[in-house]
Amino acid sequence: MSGGVDSTVTAALLQQAGAEVRGVFMLLGQPDQEAQIEQVRGLAGRLEIPLEVIDLRAEFAARVISYFRASYFRGETPNPCVVCNREVKLGLLLDQVRAAGAEFLATGHYVRLYRAPDGGCHLRRGLDSSKDQSYFLCGLAPAQLRHLLFPLGEHRKSEVYELAAGLGLRFTTSQESQDVCFLKGRELGDFLAAAAPADSAGAVVTTDGREIGRHAGIYHFTIGQRRGLGIPAAAPYYVVGLEAAGNRVVVGTNEELFRDRLWVPEVNWLAGAPELPVELAVQIRYRQRPVPARVSAGSIGGVEVAFADPQRAVTPGQFAAFYQGDELLGGGVIRLSPEFSAVD
Repeated sequence: MSGGVDSTVTAALLQQAGAEVRGVFMLLGQPDQEAQIEQVRGLAGRLEIPLEVIDLRAEFAARVISYFRASYFRGETPNPCVVCNREVKLGLLLDQVRAAGAEFLATGHYVRLYRAPDGGCHLRRGLDSSKDQSYFLCGLAPAQLRHLLFPLGEHRKSEVYELAAGLGLRFTTSQESQDVCFLKGRELGDFLAAAAPADSAGAVVTTDGREIGRHAGIYHFTIGQRRGLGIPAAAPYYVVGLEAAGNRVVVGTNEELFRDRLWVPEVNWLAGAPELPVELAVQIRYRQRPVPARVSAGSIGGVEVAFADPQRAVTPGQFAAFYQGDELLGGGVIRLSPEFSAVD
């Protein structure tokens, strides 16, 4: 339970289905954690269920925040929610509640989980396409799926608010959980700068190698970024590459942002790997529509993804999620091919 409408209604739906429900709150070191705990205790009290606060601050810092910072410092754009779901929320927390005797851990994710007769689990997009969160679960293992429940998968968000109102609870959209929970009230640049290497400055160069500016750290940038470059030019420049080895920010035209392929060194398949090559729909960031692509075995491992049409701002560090219809088959961290360089 996070104190939001989704986890609260999840608990209520399970109660109504006759389950014995207990609430758990993850203590992660959130900036407003005391207020959150107070809110969650009040909601658990309204539902008349016990609540346990589980302290995962050290583990969250080691597995999520460290990964988050390290990714930016090596010129990548991380997705902490995918890693947190796999490692902490549906990893360590699941282990702890099962050790305490719970059969399942339920969350307020908008996804649908189907259990096949052979015991396999298949994860599908939530019924509410505008709220579908399957992308964030592309790192889960089959063993995790077997002990998870997602009661909101068959509901639309508007219905969830109506269910909450029927319980006498009022939530506003401002109470929605924010993706990067540990940044609440803090600027990303300031958060990263506090742990950045002492000498982070470097050159801003064009794709033909000309130095046209300086930067204060590659962690201030992401692929596709246009604002904040500090480069006077008649035509707009965009960040097309971040090269940690040379500490360079590479800029180019909008046309130079498009890539026709990417590489995923390690793929996590949720229900077994498909036979390759295969035509799948590939989603390269949350809130982006999946696009057709051919997924083949990579020449040095992993898989290579060749898009039917070139894609803008393919971003190393983000996750590529693979879908067949509305079923999430798996996913992995995006890399560009090893020989790729944004600078000629």
